[in-house]
Amino acid sequence: MTRTATSYQAAERPLTALLDTVPATGWSSPSPCEGWTAADVVDHLVTTQRDFLTTHGADLGPAPDVAADPAAAWRAHARRVAAVLADDAVASRGFDGFFGPTTVGAALEQFYVWDMVVHRWDLARAVGADAALSDEELDRVEAGADGFGPALHMEGICRPAVEVPGTADRTTRVLARLGRSA
Repeated sequence: MTRTATSYQAAERPLTALLDTVPATGWSSPSPCEGWTAADVVDHLVTTQRDFLTTHGADLGPAPDVAADPAAAWRAHARRVAAVLADDAVASRGFDGFFGPTTVGAALEQFYVWDMVVHRWDLARAVGADAALSDEELDRVEAGADGFGPALHMEGICRPAVEVPGTADRTTRVLARLGRSA
């Protein structure tokens, strides 16, 4: 298994486990992402990953129907991505990214895996599930936020940071950087 596949799987497993617990009525619940429901967050994850990978030559097959069953669509999508990432030639494919020369694997880990961790928190909050992030996940979120620099708060990425007291716990501080109130 490639490093990128391992990283993807580490974020995918808890996300899939969460999605599998969402009742049918939960998909229309508002998420912390302004204007998005829980189903919209899943659609965002599937669509952005598909767009990125197919742009770089990966064949993910037909798009799953998120509107019909978000959890099933995510599972189908994640299986296809895992199969593609098992080929190191995909992860090592180079291109000129937003921050300069990179590889598909590095970009996938830097942004799309990061996005899965952050949006798992959003989804958990939307459906009233446990939104706890591990120290390792918080490390990933912080490293990603650091790596994005000012781009973190560009339109379509994260809202402006939320002020929190200096005594706030780590999760609250990390999420506040992303414009989220824990």
